[in-house]
Amino acid sequence: MVIARKTVLCLGFAQLVSWGTSYYLIGGFGKLIAADLHWTNEIVYGGFSAALLVMGLISPLAGRLIDHHGGQRVMIAGSMFNAIGCWVIAISRDAPAYYAAWICLGVGMRLSLYDAAFATLARIGGPEARRPMSQITLLGGLASTVFWPLGHLLANLFGWRSALLAYAGLALLTIPLFMTVPNDRYGELPLREKDNGVRPIALSRQEVILAGSLFALIATLTNFLNAGMSAHMVDILTGLGLAASAAVWISALRGIGQVSSRVCEILFGRKVDSLTLNLLGCAVLPLCFLVGLFSGQTEIAALVFAFFYGTGNGVVTITRGTVPLALFEHQRYGAFVGRLIAPSFVMSAASPVIYAFIIGRFGETGALDLSICVGSVTLAAAVLLKTRFMQPSEC
Repeated sequence: MVIARKTVLCLGFAQLVSWGTSYYLIGGFGKLIAADLHWTNEIVYGGFSAALLVMGLISPLAGRLIDHHGGQRVMIAGSMFNAIGCWVIAISRDAPAYYAAWICLGVGMRLSLYDAAFATLARIGGPEARRPMSQITLLGGLASTVFWPLGHLLANLFGWRSALLAYAGLALLTIPLFMTVPNDRYGELPLREKDNGVRPIALSRQEVILAGSLFALIATLTNFLNAGMSAHMVDILTGLGLAASAAVWISALRGIGQVSSRVCEILFGRKVDSLTLNLLGCAVLPLCFLVGLFSGQTEIAALVFAFFYGTGNGVVTITRGTVPLALFEHQRYGAFVGRLIAPSFVMSAASPVIYAFIIGRFGETGALDLSICVGSVTLAAAVLLKTRFMQPSEC
């Protein structure tokens, strides 16, 4: 089935708002919450970690629900959980209520963000879902660019609690967008697939295990980096010597980098297979963190760091959806990929707290050193995945 442009556009706008009001929330309001409630950074960012842990725990279930029932109802439920989470954080006065809010957000994020949207598109479009997957990330990639400055403005004008109430309202506005998503399933067309050569690359059980393990490792490490940077990029740049306002707008360039890389993928991606694209995205990550070490000496280094981290992260976010579409059977995409990415959420749950500890113990440069090491291991896994599983046209 051809995925309608209306579906892609509505999913794209919904991703923009859903990411901005949930995943990127802590990066904009974490310091304000800690200062107002007199909590340590570990307590504040621990809420985000709890949400990521919940995402990992429910990931297989979320994938199965989408496979069996379609993504529309699942993502609408995600919007409701996101709105409730924002509202409860806004009225929180103690840690139990604060953490309960983040548990709601954890459920909401897993049911509404990219992984749910990718599984929905795979269910609708089967092997033809690669291009729509890339397209919906265009708007979603602007979430930090839009919502970090927006949150900063609202918090300055009305306070962080009122800003989060506004976020709750925005989260509810995604419900009509998700309602436009059809619950259709891609038809079983074995002859057509055979004629077009649309077959999974990993065929044997051993190949599926190896490919799945490498994919899971890459997803885990890139999610670890994404969680750490989403929570601490502004703080890292501030700690390296940039003014708070400069750190906010420079960090927002991450979103511009994400969208730029995704535009290139849409325009030229048909000439590059998913595994090569994944390798290119992973190659950027350790290099951008290396440049980031010089952010305190010149704003140019900070600009390059933020923009190219966004570029690399933008690419690997797309390939987290398209690589399994090339490697594995698409009929059980949601459930299978849901199991593979579950460890990535569990690992990334520790990321904000680990980064907070590293920054407190070794400073902002220590956090970037950690990122360089993690990025290098990710690149090695991507190289192995690429060399072991060539696309049919390359053999």
